[in-house]
Amino acid sequence: MQDVLIRPFRASDAPWLVMQHGLLYARDEGFDETFAPLVHSILTDFVAGHDPTRERGWIAERAGERLGSIFCVALDEKTAKLRLFLLMPQARGLGLGKRMLGTCMAFARSAGFTEMRLWTHESHEAACRLYRASGWHLLNSKHVHSFGVDLVEQSWKIQL
Repeated sequence: MQDVLIRPFRASDAPWLVMQHGLLYARDEGFDETFAPLVHSILTDFVAGHDPTRERGWIAERAGERLGSIFCVALDEKTAKLRLFLLMPQARGLGLGKRMLGTCMAFARSAGFTEMRLWTHESHEAACRLYRASGWHLLNSKHVHSFGVDLVEQSWKIQL
């Protein structure tokens, strides 16, 4: 994965990212058609109004092929939120997720945040293992019905 570039997100990446989230979450999790519009809304807000000194997104890319994404956005002055962490199936299990998470956390630290939080689902076992191995702590879990399926939502945090 050394040949993979982790580059800044561009607004032109948004349609691809919305499509991939919709396709992969429908296929892997059974999510309904309400999920992709949520991703679209998150990206629209990010493109329209993020503070580039404290908020950033990245795309992993190899030879022009997009392989994943990760975003850091401000929750408040001290707390950043990790968002839209996605790895394409062909890029999983190769250490790229760890590299992307490290890039995002290092940026958050350099931007002056002292804590990061994220929201995920228990079914994302590989991601949850990565978070735990990287020093994140599970704050809470709760059963919900979202995007047409029963899920266990999780909130995680880490002190930077």
